[in-house]
Amino acid sequence: MKILVANLGSTSFKYRLFDLGLAGEPVLAKGGIERIGSDQAKVKVSSSRGERELVRPIADHGEAVDLCLNQLVDPEIGVLTNPDEVAAIGFKAVHARNLTGVHRVDESVLQAMEAFADVAPAHNPPYTRAMRTLLARFPRLPLVAAFETGFHRSIPEASQRYAIPEQWATEFGVRRWGFHGASHRYIAWRSAELAGKNDIKVISCHLGGSSSLCAIKNGQSIGCSLGMSPQTGLPHNNRVGDFDVFALPVILRETGKSLEQVLDDLANRSGLEGVGGAGRDLRDIETAAASGNARAQLAIDVFVNSIRHYLGAYLFELGGADMIVFTGGIGENSTTIRSGVLRGLDWFGISIDPALNASGPAERKISAPGSRVQVWTCPTNEELVVARQSKTLLESATRA
Repeated sequence: MKILVANLGSTSFKYRLFDLGLAGEPVLAKGGIERIGSDQAKVKVSSSRGERELVRPIADHGEAVDLCLNQLVDPEIGVLTNPDEVAAIGFKAVHARNLTGVHRVDESVLQAMEAFADVAPAHNPPYTRAMRTLLARFPRLPLVAAFETGFHRSIPEASQRYAIPEQWATEFGVRRWGFHGASHRYIAWRSAELAGKNDIKVISCHLGGSSSLCAIKNGQSIGCSLGMSPQTGLPHNNRVGDFDVFALPVILRETGKSLEQVLDDLANRSGLEGVGGAGRDLRDIETAAASGNARAQLAIDVFVNSIRHYLGAYLFELGGADMIVFTGGIGENSTTIRSGVLRGLDWFGISIDPALNASGPAERKISAPGSRVQVWTCPTNEELVVARQSKTLLESATRA
């Protein structure tokens, strides 16, 4: 079964085509289109048969997918004989009102996502707009939404709840939903493979443009640092992370801004960027800190301290850990963050080898020989997770 996994932005479309019927579940082709809606859209595609780049007008996401399907059957670089070989388009969907798991996209799914557009403003609006376009243009091609929140429904109810009126939680869907589910699900799979057994305790550290920690026991999530929205938990590159809502009246009064403007500041101009003043890319922040920029160093310290806060909580919740896994752009690449997070934890049986931490293959064990807890860096594969989930949904519908 061939599944096309799409990653959407308001003016972009990136994809990977998986063949889940072959050993190793290979990526047959991948590509992307940027500046959708302009007459100068940038198109890239690569497959085992070659690569191609061009600039051309692309009116909307429907036309982008149409072009993608044409590329996949192109006589020179294509990998399919017929576009109908694509069984579905899978999406790493983020959030929906009182809806989670994996679903065939229809009007009810779209309405549930639109109801939480203000909870996930960077993700839901471009996805629902594009999905509506694709449903109209390709009515017989299944669209599958694999929600990021699905992996975290195994979290105990008490850990999902805020201390708020019951109606807010049960009717309005205000709870700790957790996100980055595809990444943490992949780490759960891969860590079990690395350990050679399923009954292990893992803390998955997904650190990147947005970041979260997840406590995993026997392959299931029992805790996630992200809460009701993707803005919560750890500080993100430009999103606030944990924040006391009773500070809002002070900010509204002192700045004269509207609630919408302040929420926009918290979602787009806060996090590492807001603290450090050296941009939102951690590489730039680390460079600034190394040159003596005190605010940049403070941003790093705030980030590291928050990670350690959740790491300690999950070590306690799990009753110890067998593995700590760092993934995401920061988790895989920043020796500074990893060493800062794990400093002074020898008492817990956690220590890293400085040389292994400094360099090596993308997937490697970096813990010291005497460390009771294994520490790994491991690239995640969210697209493969979505492809597998889409396949499972289609097969279950066929059996039914």
